[in-house]
Amino acid sequence: MGSLGSRYWRLFGASATSNLADGIGRAALPLLAATFTRDPVLISGLYSLAFLPWLVFALPAGALVDRGDRRRAMVVANLVRAGVIGVVAAAAGTGHASVPLLYAAVFTLGAAETVYDSAANALLPQLVRPGQLDPGNSWLVTAETVGQLFLGAPVGALLFAVAVAAPLAVNATGFALCALIMLTVPGSYRPSLAPTGSLRADMRDGLRWMLRHPLLRGLTVLFGFTAAFQAMSMSVLVLFALDVLQVGSRGYGLLLLAGGVGGLLGGLAAPYVGRLLGRTGTLSAVALCTPPAVVGMGLTSDAVSAFALFLVTACLVMIGNVLTMSLRQTLIPEELFGRVQGVWRTAVWGGIPVGGFAGGVLADATDVPTVFVVAGLGYLATGVAVTALLFRHRALTAAAAPAGG
Repeated sequence: MGSLGSRYWRLFGASATSNLADGIGRAALPLLAATFTRDPVLISGLYSLAFLPWLVFALPAGALVDRGDRRRAMVVANLVRAGVIGVVAAAAGTGHASVPLLYAAVFTLGAAETVYDSAANALLPQLVRPGQLDPGNSWLVTAETVGQLFLGAPVGALLFAVAVAAPLAVNATGFALCALIMLTVPGSYRPSLAPTGSLRADMRDGLRWMLRHPLLRGLTVLFGFTAAFQAMSMSVLVLFALDVLQVGSRGYGLLLLAGGVGGLLGGLAAPYVGRLLGRTGTLSAVALCTPPAVVGMGLTSDAVSAFALFLVTACLVMIGNVLTMSLRQTLIPEELFGRVQGVWRTAVWGGIPVGGFAGGVLADATDVPTVFVVAGLGYLATGVAVTALLFRHRALTAAAAPAGG
């Protein structure tokens, strides 16, 4: 652990703090929305708007990250997030919160997140050696999982039961604290070859590089579909907990906690599983084994079974996230990372609001369990295509990082 260096561990501390705050807010905001409406379209709209900025702003945010100090970008983005959620906390505490306010807030939070995440992902290769990317990402993803789901979600749900404004106030404080921690990271983190052309030309360069890379180009398209199918079920998860499992707001927090446990296990296990099965084998296993768990959630109303399946899903997804991030950080040139990552996030995370809205519409037309079954079957179809692509470019994947192919 110590070999990663003190600068990395400050980044880790900031990330852990930010993700704990984010987890508290992500549990509280859907619960707050559910106090105003149980309309699945309106509830899924909240989830979709949180990710819509990735479809709109990811590429320009990545281009901006490649022009300036990535640490400073992270600080500014989290100060903006602290301010926005602070406004929502004040409105909730005074009885002035509403669905339109929540929509505006989550969209603004998502816009700031495009800058923060793009900068954080681009910063990591500047802090560690290439061979440390898998463990470095593993610890960061583990912190994300523990913060957002393992601790943040149940704490957010518990605080919400005490006072609706309490989890939001803690959320805002955590974002501000993350910004302060990042200010203590020494050094300047501008790209080694910062672009000098127009912002439009910079974005075009990132898109051109991605389109010329056979593996990442294909993964970008397929993972966009995967993200959309994942979002279908996640957008109605709060309704699944409240209306299908009938476990209440605290039970919803426990469901997220189960996902957090799975994500924690997956994040910690990813480097070891990658070495054992190879990167191609591991990512293929994730792509093919996750969908049945999603379908299974749609076929049960038993809380224990649903919690277990959600744990398995989160574990597999997190293993895939760690190894895919390391793969991109190895394959993409450092001076282009923000822009190419912006293309990736535009396509992949851009699928989330589309899938989230589709999940709400489908739930409104049928029921919530049907959303999970349809999402899982769609996920399976893309998983087969992902596996075929990975094996077609196995040599490229194997040469990219120590995990092998």
